[in-house]
Amino acid sequence: MTRPEIRTLRDAAPLAALAHPFRARMMDALKVDGPSTASMLASRTGQAVGNASHHLKVLAAAGLVEEAPELARDRRERWWRLANRGTRWNSLDLADDPAAVTAAREAEALGLRRQIERVTAWLSNSGTDPEWDDAAYATQTWLRVSPDELREVAEEVMAVFARWSDRDLPDDDVDREPVLVFSRGFPCQP
Repeated sequence: MTRPEIRTLRDAAPLAALAHPFRARMMDALKVDGPSTASMLASRTGQAVGNASHHLKVLAAAGLVEEAPELARDRRERWWRLANRGTRWNSLDLADDPAAVTAAREAEALGLRRQIERVTAWLSNSGTDPEWDDAAYATQTWLRVSPDELREVAEEVMAVFARWSDRDLPDDDVDREPVLVFSRGFPCQP
């Protein structure tokens, strides 16, 4: 099944679901590993199966994950997959819903904390694998752009990420690891 493109979130329920650390981690695991059962996600994240199952139901109620019944070997086995390739939201779309604005801020703050934690963990382990140390990168630049131009930059960056994320992996003997790549763009003064 081909997942729909990026879903624009416009209400509190999916944003509140994304603002939970374990649910965000499960979403990441589904993105990296593909469809999984609650048991597989529990094993991947070190959580109890019942906890994983509960949070999958919350994510499903928010429309962020969906069942993948075609993967089940019997009626007891439940497989889950991401409902969309990704999500996005715009604070202007949420302005009339204070609960959605609060949930969006929490989801954004959680995402930033998780990015910082991951970068910190990577830096504390640098030197353990010279090949990955050589391949890893960090970049930033200053641009002078209008809001419309920044939206264009964002679309181009997301298109590059989507192309690499959604590509068919070659059938070769190359060892590929999950790699986190993120980018932010916002008005700021030096």
